Amino acid sequence: MGASGDLGLCPWHFVLINADLGAEENLVKELRSIEFVKEVYVVYGVYDIVAKVESDSMEKVKETITWKIRRLDRVRSTLTMIVVEG
Repeated sequence: MGASGDLGLCPWHFVLINADLGAEENLVKELRSIEFVKEVYVVYGVYDIVAKVESDSMEKVKETITWKIRRLDRVRSTLTMIVVEG
């Protein structure tokens, strides 16, 4: 097993976030206050924000993304990238 205890997957994951226009700054503040969210960046391109989520448990990652990040007001959509090698 890998460092995350899950089939050799790395313990960190990237969440690409589409936000409502003008909501990026407030969302970054909210994201930084969520447990297991380690880094947050505003980016240009198809997505508006990239968040790095890190935990030793895939279950904690799923809970963080599903119940905390995706439910923030003004988050329109997300795409989660699971890191398999770092």
